[in-house]
Amino acid sequence: MSTGNTRTVMQTADIARALTRISHEILESNKGADDLVLLGIPTRGVTLAGRIGALLGDISGTSVPVGALDVTMYRDDLHRNPTRTPRPTQIPAGGVDGKTVVLVDDVLFSGRSIRAALDALGDIGRPAAVRLAILVDRGHRELPIRPDFVGKNLPSARNERVNVHLADIDGIEEVTIAS
Repeated sequence: MSTGNTRTVMQTADIARALTRISHEILESNKGADDLVLLGIPTRGVTLAGRIGALLGDISGTSVPVGALDVTMYRDDLHRNPTRTPRPTQIPAGGVDGKTVVLVDDVLFSGRSIRAALDALGDIGRPAAVRLAILVDRGHRELPIRPDFVGKNLPSARNERVNVHLADIDGIEEVTIAS
């Protein structure tokens, strides 16, 4: 579906398929669900982490801890952008020390949110490894950050905007790109 200068690039089934594939790739990469922790980056990354966690549980038969990692105060652009209200960071009871932490976010663009997440994670503990799962990788990296698990590579122009809408938050399930 397209409206004006906005076109839909992923719909409900596409998002579900991408998350299922990401879940299988995480299990394969980690050789199972042992010592995995998922941390979603607010807002939509938290929802996606919850969905991936549920899929990992269904596939492996093992519950995977899921939490949230707010990066607001770790961002390097606070002086340029209005600060949003920080969301609570919720670390699962077992913590992150010695675990494989998978950071989950909706769109990877410059890499600055992920850099902030790595800084925030360093203040919480010392994981054995950190991986990155992204629903949409749109390119234009400003930092040397690369996702380990990607739902869709979506080449885009810098002036375009990629929007992820999730039913739990937005009432609609789609990924759009607008110019």
